[in-house]
Amino acid sequence: MMRSWLFVPGHRQRMIDRALGLEPDAVIFDLEDGVPPDAVDAARQRVGTALGSVPGKARRFVRTHAAGHAELDADLQAVIRPGLCGLVLPKVERPDDVRLVDTALSEREPAAGLPQGSVRLLATIESAPGLVRAPAIAAACPRLVGLMFGAEDFALDLGIFSTGKGAAGEMLYARSAVVVAAASVHLQAVDRVYLDIRDPDGLARETRRARELGFTGKALIHPGQIEVVHRVYRPTDEEVEQARRVVAAFEAEGGGAGVADGRMVDLPVVKRARRILELHGGAS
Repeated sequence: MMRSWLFVPGHRQRMIDRALGLEPDAVIFDLEDGVPPDAVDAARQRVGTALGSVPGKARRFVRTHAAGHAELDADLQAVIRPGLCGLVLPKVERPDDVRLVDTALSEREPAAGLPQGSVRLLATIESAPGLVRAPAIAAACPRLVGLMFGAEDFALDLGIFSTGKGAAGEMLYARSAVVVAAASVHLQAVDRVYLDIRDPDGLARETRRARELGFTGKALIHPGQIEVVHRVYRPTDEEVEQARRVVAAFEAEGGGAGVADGRMVDLPVVKRARRILELHGGAS
């Protein structure tokens, strides 16, 4: 599970160099909204070089221009190469957006020396049409690893003036819809960025809320946010101990319903407990 997805502007060499030494679960080198139009060519060159550098712990993704955009072909030409784990597709509104890029990748992977189907896709849902079609988008292509919720563009599409704190800022319906769409085909769901880089407590609260909604990861815009997100997604000692008691009670009944901490334990409860123990074992 990739918990932390760190955006890095593709034209900022200093930020690229720093990101290569960090340990988010995924780095997203940006060629789209985070890059001024007159710097896109330089960003492609710098990102292409970064992809070919010494591998680190973070998986390397690139946010390209949207499917059908005039700049997409140049993006793909620059970044489909060894070292690329996947692409983040912005502004996905229909399954055909995903299929278009899937076809382009299938044509380019062999020439780049990459195994067929090895480049993965993360589709960003950031408009009303995209949200309505999110289940179909999630099922569009085997390359998909997840859906990401893009709150800022979604708010713009709906005419919402703020994505900050408060009821409108929660966007519970939209975020939950993305989670359900992703879960329907066993994909990851990645929550929106938290814009205030000086507020780690607020980030922790929002990440806990995202985890409670079912998001498996969080988009980040600053290296200082990585550890906060990892800490929230790491099971607490209390959660781990309770999970152990649940599994023990279930096994004591020979794999049947039992009782732990005064609560009934059946198979779905045990599966959740075992998932917590798996996360605990793999947490860093």
